[in-house]
Parts: sequence; structure tokens; C-alpha cells
Amino acid sequence: MDTTDRKHEQTGGEGDWLTLLKDNARTGGLGAAALPSPAGARWQARSGASIRSAPVLRDETLYVTTLGGELLAFNTDNGRVRWRFQTGSPSHATPTLYRENVLFGCDNGSLYCVNAKTGTRAWEFPTQGEIWASPVVREGVGFFGSADGHIYAVEAATGEFRWKQSFGGRIYATACAGENHIYVGCGDGHMHCVNAKTGKAVWSTLTGNGIDSSPALVGDTLLFGSEDFSVYALDAGSGAVRWKYETGLGIAASPAVRGEVAVIGSKDGNLYALEVATGKLRWKTLVGEVVTAPAAFGESVIYIQSGGLFVLEAATGKVLWRAWLGQGVQSVPIVAGRTIYLASNDGDLYALE
Repeated sequence: MDTTDRKHEQTGGEGDWLTLLKDNARTGGLGAAALPSPAGARWQARSGASIRSAPVLRDETLYVTTLGGELLAFNTDNGRVRWRFQTGSPSHATPTLYRENVLFGCDNGSLYCVNAKTGTRAWEFPTQGEIWASPVVREGVGFFGSADGHIYAVEAATGEFRWKQSFGGRIYATACAGENHIYVGCGDGHMHCVNAKTGKAVWSTLTGNGIDSSPALVGDTLLFGSEDFSVYALDAGSGAVRWKYETGLGIAASPAVRGEVAVIGSKDGNLYALEVATGKLRWKTLVGEVVTAPAAFGESVIYIQSGGLFVLEAATGKVLWRAWLGQGVQSVPIVAGRTIYLASNDGDLYALE
């Protein structure tokens, strides 16, 4: 793989959102514009079924999975469907874009690879449990967890099996790829670190409950939430706990990081801004009854979906504006240029500007 391919694989273009929270670095839209309250929707499109995943974006096409068992590609100019790919099984997983393909998991236990231009299947890899996690692609290898208690490594281009590692519980959280290691949380309450080339276990750290939060790697610090009500910061090399911060309820949301601050939502309805180095609270803001979606960063604001879309001042947590849409939204918004793309529980997609 040449350096151009590697860059496109991990970061994409400025307006691309290739996977959960934009890219492997979980930048969450860092640098996107601080948009004013939208005047309205440029378009509103129906998918035909409830959407629980976040959309991804590349080349003026928005890709989203549905609980109706479809992967759909929408034209970002007008919201029209370019193509539909049917699996017959609900999908809760946010897709991942890799080269010319879309990778995504389904409740039937399969990871699918579909051509992004045509909507035709390239390959399918079966597991024994539903796949809610997004695949993470690094150096041409896709890593993903399954509810069968395994993390898998497959060739992203072909679906060829590399390795699998067994853990003590189901995996719903998206993994995080470091330089040489893969980090993934498990339903048994452990955060696991494995060797990226072999799948061999490196370390495992126990929390007080299951982990559905997808970790973020900031330097040598690994950040994530646990259903034991706490946000954790671990030493990525050893798994040692550097600090933890307790919230009011369990945490299923994933952290987004900007500079020295991480923001993460809790089921207590609050969004928390914590210092990466110390765990010190910068601010917290009540944005709903339950927060399970990750946040996304703009230049000086934070976008978070909790029933509706909330936009907060990044420095203080002050709510600047909010928008209520359909039956509510639970996934991370996409902020590209001066447009915000949202997926709703009622199956509608919105392009706000």
C-alpha cells in the first residue's frame, strides 16, 4: 500500500466522514464550521425504516444502514437514493468507507463489503453473533467485534480471514487502532489490548460493568466510558488506570477529543468535558434524558444528538441552539462545509443549512 492509499484510508479528504466520528483518529469533525441555527432543511429523505447508526460521507454520497435490513446511498445534493443494498437483517452499525467499498455489520452476524459506486456485494464474512460495531481499517486490515465474543481481523479488500481472539462477553463497541495494537471494550467489563498483527492478548483492564463505549487514543492515553457510570483514562501501553471520573449513570457513548479536552455523554442526560491529562471537569451540560451518541466538534462548538440536535459552545458548554426533528435522533451528526447531515429514528435523513 502506498502512502496515498494509507492517508485516504485513515483520514480521507477534509469533507469526508469515513467511519464513526469521521476517521480512525476520532476527530469528530474537528475544524468544521461553527454553524448558526439552520434556516431549514435543504432536503429531507425517507429511508423506509428506523435508523440507529450514523451516516458516513464521501464523494457527495451519504451512506446509512437501517433496521429494515438495507444499506442506502443518498445523493447529498438532493437527497435522492442512488442505490439500495438489501441484507434482510437489521443493521445497527455505522458503516466504514475503505477505498471504493463500504464495510458494515448486520444483526445476522455477517460483515458485508459493498461497492460504493454500484451497491453490489464484493464479499461477506460470517460470525456467530450480531455485529453492532463499526469495522476499523488500518494498513489494509479490517478489525471488528461481534456479539459472539470475538474480535476479528480480515483483509479489507477481500474479506480473507487473518485472525480472531476470544473474549469473555459480547462486543458492541467499535475498536480503536493504535500503531501496533487494537483496543476494544467488552460486555464482560474489560478493556482489551491485542497485537494488531497476531491478535495475541497484550493486557486487559477490568471495569465495574460492560463496555459499549468505543475508545479514543490520545497520545499514550486511552479514553472510554463504562456502564459502571465512569469515564476511564488508561495507560495505552500497560492498561494501568490513570484516572476515572464518575457520572450519574452508565455510559454507552464514545468520547470525542479536541486538543486537551474530551467530551462524552452519560445516560444521566449530561454531556461532560474532561481534561485528558487529569480527568478534571471543565463543564457539564444537561442536553436530554439520556445521552448515548458521541459528540462532534466544530471550530468552537460541539454538536450532540440527544432526542434533537444540540449545539454547545465548546469552551463553556453553553447551549447555543437546538433543533427537534422527527422522532428524535440518537447518532452522531455529520458536519461538512455549511451542512449538517442527520439520521432520525423514524427513518428520515436531513440536510440542514
